[in-house]
Amino acid sequence: MAGFKSFFILILTVSAGLLAILWRDNFDFEHKKYTQQVLLKSRLLTKKLLTGSRVLLTGASRGIGEQMAYHYARFGAELVITARNETRLKQVAEKCLELGAKKVYSYPVDMSLPMNPELVVQFALEKLGSLDYLVLNHIGYDPFQMWNGNAENVSWLMQVNFLSYVRLTAAAFPTLIKNNGSIVVISSLCGKLAIPYAASYSASKFALDGFFTSLRHELALQGRNVSITLCILGMIDTDSTMEKVKTMNIRMMVSPASESALAIIKGGAVRAREIYYPWWIALTVSVRDWFPEMRDKVIRSSFAGKSKEDGG
Repeated sequence: MAGFKSFFILILTVSAGLLAILWRDNFDFEHKKYTQQVLLKSRLLTKKLLTGSRVLLTGASRGIGEQMAYHYARFGAELVITARNETRLKQVAEKCLELGAKKVYSYPVDMSLPMNPELVVQFALEKLGSLDYLVLNHIGYDPFQMWNGNAENVSWLMQVNFLSYVRLTAAAFPTLIKNNGSIVVISSLCGKLAIPYAASYSASKFALDGFFTSLRHELALQGRNVSITLCILGMIDTDSTMEKVKTMNIRMMVSPASESALAIIKGGAVRAREIYYPWWIALTVSVRDWFPEMRDKVIRSSFAGKSKEDGG
């Protein structure tokens, strides 16, 4: 744990130095007023870009997906939302209508079945007529534990967390190309920086990074105006994340799901290449390969206590 703290103290020190160099304002009243104006303009721009837009959002029954659905609704989008939990999905759809969504349709589905992603896109096109945004957010549950040699579980998780994303993209590709649309991919810091106890999960997130980054290059080479926004998230206070933090028995900094959802939506609306939330995890990625041996030592020492608990 001491190593883990040292690692983040180093990151925070670097970030403080960068801020000191790049941002020398004295935070007076006028600056605060200016910041508020910028935030307001940003929100108005996002609303202008999203009002009436047609959005397919997966994994929308809880957590970040649920919060994204509410934000899209407030911005006046037309929505098709999916998840496995039909009851929760209907509740989210009802609230979206109350918040201002133009249209909302729910479609309960299990993304572990290879034929379902195409059915989801067909449903969305039937209900909305077309698509402007494909927001890929659903995720399969993976216990926070050492890999025990279960290759079938890795295969299942890759189907849910990666291959279904590819199948959804393939099915939506023609309409997104026609509309100069956007693909928003929800990923994780574990897709940039591998840690113990998350081998299968990290594999699926690294796969997302590789596939969609490569696809972005190919779209640019073809002159296709389809944006891909890869969203790299740290620890967010969703139920599943908090359960894993409890299992780890350590204290970690977590961020609000609603704020991360809003950051994702804004990033997708302005067609950003990547977004990081919270912002400082970008520093972790930027220094990831500077001292690989030291990095690995810090990471392993951070989980040494849990390794002993698991009999390692």
